[in-house]
Order: sequence, then C-alpha cells, then structure tokens
Amino acid sequence: MTLGRVRSHPLIVPRVTAPTVGYGATMRTRLALVNDYEVVLQGLADMLRSYQDDFDVVELDMHVPVAQPVDIALYDTFAQTQGDGDGVARLLANPLVGKVVVYTWNFQELLTTNSRQRGIDGYLSKSLTASELADGLRAVARGEVVVSPDPGRSSVVGGDWPGREEGLTARESEVLALITQGLSNAEIADRTSLSINSIKSFIRTGYRRIDVTTRAQAVLWGVTHGFLPDRHRAHPE
Repeated sequence: MTLGRVRSHPLIVPRVTAPTVGYGATMRTRLALVNDYEVVLQGLADMLRSYQDDFDVVELDMHVPVAQPVDIALYDTFAQTQGDGDGVARLLANPLVGKVVVYTWNFQELLTTNSRQRGIDGYLSKSLTASELADGLRAVARGEVVVSPDPGRSSVVGGDWPGREEGLTARESEVLALITQGLSNAEIADRTSLSINSIKSFIRTGYRRIDVTTRAQAVLWGVTHGFLPDRHRAHPE
C-alpha cells in the first residue's frame, strides 16, 4: 500500500516537537503507544520489534497520560474515541508529546478531515504491513503529515486484540469490549463510527464465536476473558 503524504495543511498548526534522543551513532525516534488494552499495545509493539534501530518504544500507556518526552504518540483507536475525540485532544495538549499519529481502520471522509483539523501528524491504516507502518512513522518523524489512502474493506494485517485466540475478528473484539464496558449499541456505533446495522452484525457473529446468546452472558464472558480496560503504564524492555 502506498502512503499518502500531505506536506502542509492550512488548518494544521505546527507544534513544538519533542527532541529525538541519540543512542550511540544512531538517532532513534521515541514512541509512546496509547490504548486502554495492554494486549493491543503489546501487539503494536511487536509489529515494530524488527525496527528497533529506528524506534524506541518507551511507554505503553493504558488510560494514563504520556509521562516522559516522546517524539511520537501512536494512538490506537481500538475501543477508543476516534481521531477527532477526547483521547487525541489530550495527547495534542500534552507538552511531552511531539507529534500525534492515529492508527485506525476508520477512514470516513468527515472523520479523517476532522482528525487532521485537530492537528495530528499522521492518520495511518491498520491494513498497513509492519514495514509500511514503520515507513509512515519515519516520514512523520521527518516532519511530514502522512495520511494513508482509504483501505476500503482491507483486513487488519498485524497487531493483536482481546479474544483473538478465541477466533474473534478485530471488529468483533472491539464491539465486545465496548459491550463489556457497558455501552449501548447506539453508544458503540458513535464510538466506532459504524452503523447500528454493522454493530448488530458484529454482535451476532461475535456471540456465535464465544457461544453466548444474551448481552449479560457476553459481559460475563468479556469480564473473565480480558475485555475490561487496563489502567497502568508499562515500560518495554
């Protein structure tokens, strides 16, 4: 997949960038990975493991603010507000964060435009391979604004999510995570930028995979299988 690069945008206001830290003869870009689910962030960190010469993942932040200077905060939208929501707004307001990149599967035109108008530096698709993701992050680190083309119905390539080992797709997992958190179908549709019909479809297929028939059973299953958000900060080795 070819990454789209936007050199400038009239509604994007440049922000002060946190300094890149040198390690010996090389300069690695410091990354904070942000999402409320540790399994999601560990999967994202694993995607970047082959690119340690370029990137230093210094924090996995789950429902806590970035706590040390980073060049890029990579915000995974799994079960989170989207690029135009409060989660990204908090990152943009954090003086320790140089640049903000949204990692998402939602590419509705209005959502993408609103996210860019917030002042993000990248809007990257979950259909990217690990090498393509690394390319996008390198471009952002160089000062480019990078927006992936709309992936259409392309599937998620890498990463991880709760319930994957039980056969749940990424979208089924996301919907089940939000059900476990107590959100209604309408609230889930708003959070994920999906239609109500799509939410109902993911519920039906997800319920079949985990062998439940009611919302109460789904919540109980979710609670016992890691579908509640994590609330801590991890520092990868």
